Amino acid sequence: MNTPSSRAAELRTLLRYHNHKYYVEDAPEIDDYAYDMLYRELEAFEAAHPEFVTPDSPTRRVGGVPLSQFSPVEHAVPMESLQDVFSREELFAFLRGVLEKQPGAQFVVEPKIDGLSVSLEYEAGRFVRGSTRGDGRVGEDVTANLRTVKAIPLELLTPEPSLLPPVLEVRGEVYMPRAVFESLEGFKNPRNAAAGALRQKDPAVTATRRLSIFIFSILRSEGLDYDSDTQSLDLLKSLGLRTIPSYTLCKTPEEVWAEVERIGSARANLPYDIDGAVVSVDRLEIRRAFGSTSKFPKWAAAFKYPPEERETTLLDVEVAVGRTGVLTPTAVLEPVLLAGSTVARATLHNQDNIDQKDIRPGDRVLVRKAGDVIPEIVRVLSHEEGSVPYLLPESCPSCGEPVSRDGAALRCTSDDCPAQLLRRLVHFCSRDAMDIEGLSEAILGKLIDAGLVRGAADLYRLEPASIAELDKMGEKSAGNLVAAIEASKKRNPAQLLFALGIRHIGEDIAKLLVREYLSLNRLIAASQETITETGKSGKEKVRFKVVADVKGIGDEIAKSLQTYFAKPEHLAIIEELRTLGLRMESGPPAQTGGIFAGKTFVLTGTLPTMGRKEATELIESRGGKVAGSVSAKTDYVLAGEDAGSKLAKARALGVPVIGEAALTAMLA
Repeated sequence: MNTPSSRAAELRTLLRYHNHKYYVEDAPEIDDYAYDMLYRELEAFEAAHPEFVTPDSPTRRVGGVPLSQFSPVEHAVPMESLQDVFSREELFAFLRGVLEKQPGAQFVVEPKIDGLSVSLEYEAGRFVRGSTRGDGRVGEDVTANLRTVKAIPLELLTPEPSLLPPVLEVRGEVYMPRAVFESLEGFKNPRNAAAGALRQKDPAVTATRRLSIFIFSILRSEGLDYDSDTQSLDLLKSLGLRTIPSYTLCKTPEEVWAEVERIGSARANLPYDIDGAVVSVDRLEIRRAFGSTSKFPKWAAAFKYPPEERETTLLDVEVAVGRTGVLTPTAVLEPVLLAGSTVARATLHNQDNIDQKDIRPGDRVLVRKAGDVIPEIVRVLSHEEGSVPYLLPESCPSCGEPVSRDGAALRCTSDDCPAQLLRRLVHFCSRDAMDIEGLSEAILGKLIDAGLVRGAADLYRLEPASIAELDKMGEKSAGNLVAAIEASKKRNPAQLLFALGIRHIGEDIAKLLVREYLSLNRLIAASQETITETGKSGKEKVRFKVVADVKGIGDEIAKSLQTYFAKPEHLAIIEELRTLGLRMESGPPAQTGGIFAGKTFVLTGTLPTMGRKEATELIESRGGKVAGSVSAKTDYVLAGEDAGSKLAKARALGVPVIGEAALTAMLA
């Protein structure tokens, strides 16, 4: 008998099948409209009969309340990283090392997807938990967010239910397709966008980012029979999991290298980013014989490709003036496809870089993305006939005032420079500063052009009637804008300090300073003071008072504060803002205890799943402080990928270095 519940079961089966054909096999059998009609029919039935809703229904991929935090997950099988090799010689040394001990070993070569490693756990064929890699031993539970990834089956496919493994844990790489990334704004690259999407506290937001996944290995299983990597991949594919798209079995180092080169030559045309090729021993018994170091398996390596380079023409050089007055040259290029996106501009950094590479308009140049993110000119291939060396202007292109040399930079020192004014105001109104909603760069430009704003204080004198007269504004928009400006008066003094745009005073440093002094007046006074200390040898040393008072503040920051607050015009601006009602005083920190009370952290690199701001908030909410530079007084350095000089300094000073997973474990 065909009952409503049996029709619902049929719909679920159909939707799972068509999901698999579309998201896993890339071979849809019905159009989007037909799929939507099936989905809506099931949705309507479940709305009318909630008692028949199943946890693995296709309609349950996004649901539940937003998460307040992600629970730590201890991996039953460590999720190891891979040793990197960067040349043919290094790769051959790895391969020969394996073949010397196991002459019959064969190797699997596959693209290394540039995403985030996750673990997926299935019990009796049903998806029960998903977690991030973390530090390889402890990750975070992101099950709700992974359920929104349509390429992940909530139930494994098999013609015979008795063949489903009781337990299956697989490892995969979550990524954002290039086409999806190009439709979004505000992200540096697909990997960062995927990381941010996977750690959204609301799964509904994750669903809008349209992530995908490739599965590339079995971590543990029960009831499955396989003895090689290639067999395991074929097995995973038969269960309905979306496996790595291409993997090649190679017998010799020469075959391995040919496949690595083939993957490298195809990377620009792939619909997803890769950052290398993985080379691993195929037979599992050989893998077990080789084992692992404390960091990575001895039976696998990741070949990392050099940044992709393309030839193009330098059409022109544009010079912009930043909010601190620095002249920044930008190359205008003939558009070229590079590392998955069209590049038409590239940074030239400064005059020293231009001179060193002898960059001239009209040149044929080689371009790459530094760190696969920021376009830059690698070198000049040829000069146009009659070209001359390029020199940055001796006067500010915005206000015409002379520029001065400041290290490697050229700087306009005029406080009346229009370009600096606009960028200073954009910074002043930004989210981490005074957070004035609706006051965009375009509107600020109109206010400046109309003569209504000549500095930050003028924002707080604006009247709705004056704003309403601006192009494309109106009474309602003007009223909302004035209300948002008024609301910003309640912002914490640390936000105001950051908003002032003092050199070297970032968001974290501003918080440290205000937490110590609780008042901008006291900070201003301290910035002009020095103290004399007597060392063990009896020798006296003069120090900045703020350096002595605040853990994590160095001489460069102290000097910048001293210089800024020594200028009467800057003190006048602060006094003007005080008169207009902005907060200059902060109460004592609400968090006086907590597990990190008295501890200072420094953050460096890109964390696997956590944003810098989120990590800072977690530390501060437990009583800790986050500083911008490493010193002997630093308690912990929280390091992620691509950590730079701060990590090196921490090691030199013996400061403990921890990862994201260790921080999460400390918070548990």
